[in-house]
Amino acid sequence: MTTRVALLDKQTGGPEVREMFGKIEARGFAIHNLYRVLAHSPEIARGFLKLGNSIRHKMALAPSLRELAILRIGDLRQAHYEWTKHIPIGLKAGVRQAQIDALSRWRDSPAFDERERAVLAYADEMAQHVRVSDATFRALQKLLSEREIVELTVTLGYYELVTRVLEALQVELEHE
Repeated sequence: MTTRVALLDKQTGGPEVREMFGKIEARGFAIHNLYRVLAHSPEIARGFLKLGNSIRHKMALAPSLRELAILRIGDLRQAHYEWTKHIPIGLKAGVRQAQIDALSRWRDSPAFDERERAVLAYADEMAQHVRVSDATFRALQKLLSEREIVELTVTLGYYELVTRVLEALQVELEHE
């Protein structure tokens, strides 16, 4: 599989891309292929990265719940790039390997507690139906604050977008 659009870098992307990539590198982060594709539209790339950074670093939602939700979206969309990138992030955030291994059959697995099950049910309904049933929402509402629910909802929507960009443009995983 070859990425369907060129992967831009500092030399091929022009001054806006050089500036954006320079800032990412100055913060000690790698320039992932996803960013190199998004750089075709620097304004979209900047907004995309800003929201992604807020999701990853500035939320009240527990990082382990965030990563379970992201991994579930990657699993449902069969998005290899996203799945592969978020396994180590998830493990670092407190997701257990047994949970990752059981994610596609989470409803039948003892690896998940009540909060994790509520998050995964919410993720599944959002991904499969967009609308979430009252029962699923009430179960989540008993376990998370309104802020956490909003953050979870935005996270799920954002990573749906990520997987769609990755899959539609066939973005290849970096060789690290």
